[in-house]
Order: sequence, then structure tokens, then C-alpha cells
Amino acid sequence: MARILITQQLVDGGLDPLEGHNHVVVAREATTPIDRTELLELAPSLDGIVCLLSDTIDDAVFAAAPNLKVVANVAVGVDNIDRRAAARHGVVIVNTPGVLDASTADVAILLMLAARRRASDAEADLRAGRWVGWGLSDHLGLDLSGATLGLVGYGRIARKVATRALAFDMTVLHHTRTPTGEPGWTASLLELAAASDILSVHVPLSAETRHLVDVDVLAAMKPSAVLINTARGPVVDEEALAEALGNGRLWGAGLDVYDGEPTVNPRLLAAPGATLLPHVGSATVDTRRAMCRLAVRGALDVLEGFTPENIVAPPEE
Repeated sequence: MARILITQQLVDGGLDPLEGHNHVVVAREATTPIDRTELLELAPSLDGIVCLLSDTIDDAVFAAAPNLKVVANVAVGVDNIDRRAAARHGVVIVNTPGVLDASTADVAILLMLAARRRASDAEADLRAGRWVGWGLSDHLGLDLSGATLGLVGYGRIARKVATRALAFDMTVLHHTRTPTGEPGWTASLLELAAASDILSVHVPLSAETRHLVDVDVLAAMKPSAVLINTARGPVVDEEALAEALGNGRLWGAGLDVYDGEPTVNPRLLAAPGATLLPHVGSATVDTRRAMCRLAVRGALDVLEGFTPENIVAPPEE
């Protein structure tokens, strides 16, 4: 019998995989990250943790949990977990790949449309009573159809975005560190940025990808281009992005993630052409339920001696 901590309240049905098992479940009802003191107090008694991306699971947690066997993250990215510390302590990490690809890709397309058509600005004018009727030159945006989309990264979500982009008659290019052998691969990120009307970020956060989209990449983009980020906030240099938007160097940006969220850079909040969403990429009822179930199922598999398919590989030394 294992003792499993659920750090935050999951969506309805998220704990269904636990039915029929005799494990002890410590399920917090809070919808906010677990307090560090509480987590460290619980750690010595835990065999498994099911956490959210807003929970930090670091070396101190692993050191305080000698019986811990698995940490299941209800997210694809695992930058909230110290993977090296987990490996040192022999703890398996599982995540939720696959089940959120389509919903996140949909939001990337949503942001492209909104940013290119300046939908946020138009809605703000309407709600504020500034709209006085249809005008030929009012609220002019840019077409999505026929545009060139550059994908930074070419994993599952990026490929879903590419499929959707083709339905808009877009040309799709992509950049990865090593050749994919597929049409549209571009060796240089700067070349991709220069060629794209829309640059969409789809890489995990790591030391190598932090501020991957920096002042040089933004400078290489067309003045009529937009930047889309549904990956992780720190992948983009937000100060450089705010500067590019503020001085009109870039048409727009569509962001669902932020460096330091839930705090959002005030310069981005005030930037012209910025379409901003509060990290809702996977926020559909079915997707969030599937994420919870996959994470819980993965934790159960590890605790019961099975090898789940959603294990996160240990970091390279």
C-alpha cells in the first residue's frame, strides 16, 4: 500500500484510475500550489506525488522523501521538477504527452488569427464604446491565408499546428537543432525568423532554450510578422519582445505563457499588438481530464511495478 500526495485539486474524473486500488491518497482540495513547508512535512511519508506545473519539486523535497518512487506531473513540460535530483534519488518522473497536443495547437492557431487580425484591439474598442460603425479602413489586420509559418521546434504539438496551418493555405517551415529530413527544415533559427510571417515557439524550457528567441531573432523578423508562444514563457526574452512591439518593429505577438507567471511583464500588458491569454493552451474539459488521468495512471504503474509509457527520460550528464 502506497501513500500518494495529490498536491492540488484535479478536475472531475481525474482521480478515476485510483478506483479499485488500496493506496492511501492525500488529496489537497486547494487550487493553488502546495506550500513548501507543508510539502516538506509530508515528504517523509510519501511514495508518490502527483503535482501540477505550478508546484516546485526540488532536491530538498527528494532528500526529505526517502520512500518516494514517482513524481507525476500533470503537464508535458517538467521544468518545475529537478530532474537531476530525481535521478540521483532514484525517483521516476512521468508526464502527460500526447493528450494535450490538439488543444494546445488549436490555441496557437487562435493566437495567430487574433494577433494577425488585431482582434484584442478591436474588441477593446467595441467594449469601450469607441466603435462608431463600420469603416473601410478601421481595424485593418493581416491575412493568415497564404502566410509563411515558421515553427521553432518540431515535436508533437508543432506538427499538429503544421497540419492546421495547411488548412489555411500557409507555407510551413521548421527549425530544429538537427535535421528532421522533412520538407521545410531550416538549419538556422535566424533564417527561419527572417522567412516567416508568423514565428511560433514549440520547444521545452531548458538551459539551452532559455531566451532562445532573443533580440537577434526578433530583429531578424519582418516588421509585419507576429510571434506566438504556447511553450514556456522564459523561452522568449520578454523585455526584447516588449521593446520590439513598443517601437513598432514587430506587428504583433500572441502569448499564452510568461516568464514568472502568473505575473505578467507590465510592458507586455501595455504593448500594442499583444494578444495575451492566461496559459489556457490545454484548457478544455476533456483535455485536462485526460491529463490528470494519464499522470495518475503513470504514478500507479510505477508504484505497482509496471513501466508506464509516459516516463520522462533522465537528463543527460
